[in-house]
Amino acid sequence: MNITVAGLGVSGISAARALAGFGASVTVVDGGDSEAHREKAALLKEAGISVRLGDASTLPDGTELVVTSPGWKPSSPLFAAAAAAGVDVVGDVEIAWRLRGPNAAPWLAITGTNGKTTTTQMLASILAAAGLRTAAVGNIGTPIIDVVLEGDAAYDVFAVELSSYQLHWAPSLRAHSGAVLNLAPDHLDWHGSMEAYAADKGRIYEGNQVACVYNVADKATEDLVVEADVEEGCRAIGFTLGTPGPSELGVVEGILVDRAFVGDRQKSAQELAEVTDVHPPAPHNVANALAAAALARAFGVEPRAVREGLRNFRPDAHRIEHVADVAGVAYVDDSKATNTHATQASLASYESIVWIAGGLAKGATFDELVTGAAKRLRGVVLIGADRALIREALQRHAPEVPVVDLDRTDTGAMSAAVQEAARLARTGDTVLMAPACASMDMFTNYNKRGEAFAEAVRELGATSV
Repeated sequence: MNITVAGLGVSGISAARALAGFGASVTVVDGGDSEAHREKAALLKEAGISVRLGDASTLPDGTELVVTSPGWKPSSPLFAAAAAAGVDVVGDVEIAWRLRGPNAAPWLAITGTNGKTTTTQMLASILAAAGLRTAAVGNIGTPIIDVVLEGDAAYDVFAVELSSYQLHWAPSLRAHSGAVLNLAPDHLDWHGSMEAYAADKGRIYEGNQVACVYNVADKATEDLVVEADVEEGCRAIGFTLGTPGPSELGVVEGILVDRAFVGDRQKSAQELAEVTDVHPPAPHNVANALAAAALARAFGVEPRAVREGLRNFRPDAHRIEHVADVAGVAYVDDSKATNTHATQASLASYESIVWIAGGLAKGATFDELVTGAAKRLRGVVLIGADRALIREALQRHAPEVPVVDLDRTDTGAMSAAVQEAARLARTGDTVLMAPACASMDMFTNYNKRGEAFAEAVRELGATSV
């Protein structure tokens, strides 16, 4: 086939190489034309792959299929041209699914507005503890095409993180079991509406064979299960931070228990692990652990491996990460909390908080977030381009909470923010950097923002000795 690959990023390059390896005539298109783009293009040309830089709108002549990188919007001119020519557009996940061999490893798939990466890594840790050959792949950083092409004999099962972008472009994906962790407004500029965003998330349930895992506390996820067309015998499995009902996993007196994959779901429950086996044991992270455990149990993993896998797991940096204690105050980095839903979960994890927040709001509003957290706030330090939106919500719903508004967006603002937070904090408090906003107004990404926070905390600790 003559295939056009949209995007010169990691997934685009992976797709281009794989498709060329199967004999396709591949052209990669990208609107950029920087030195970095030209270097990538040169490497692909050495492999016999055509590259067109500086034009991401025109469909190359003779194109029979377009393979897109996840971030390209459905409204992109290239896709309009493809539609006009009757050419299908799919994503790299769809290509990986089509390239699987006849005895390929099953996919246990995870999506949701927040918690995807942590849950996928937890699941991979549990599967490994069960002695299974596995990998955490997909949106988590490893192009899934590369792993699939290692061959059917290389893995027993995959833990697959999927974004709403990837699911949108993967029409034929049919997972062994899938989970939607939660749903909250995000990426609406890409999807066009909350309804379209939810529908793309719900694609993860289509054709599930064994289990559709949903969040009991988030009815929208259960609604997606009800709407899904699954294989006969596939079950709806809920997870909850409360006492589980039949066909659910939950928590009883600090114990994670299973009432779904047991002999008598009406009368019996299986202990899986303790809340203290989850790191960190914040409520939203315990929910992640329950979702991972549900998918593992759907695949037949024994309780022992669930406990061992959770004990072995440590989350990536900048996810509700304890940095240090300084003068009796805990400093926690949750830079990954780039939207209000994630920050709401983070704020709910502590009793008395000095909150560092702000950045690029991405169209978000903050009234509901502030209303829910007001009683926990000792004080707030605001940074970033859209900090006024949070300040106004605080004025409306928590006027008694002291607020420091740092009128600066340079990277040095983080050091000043930590110093102001330390001034507001009292012994036993938590200074929580959970911005509820994207980072790109001040930092390259949320990782750099978290690193700046951690460095500022270390500097504070050094001066407090």
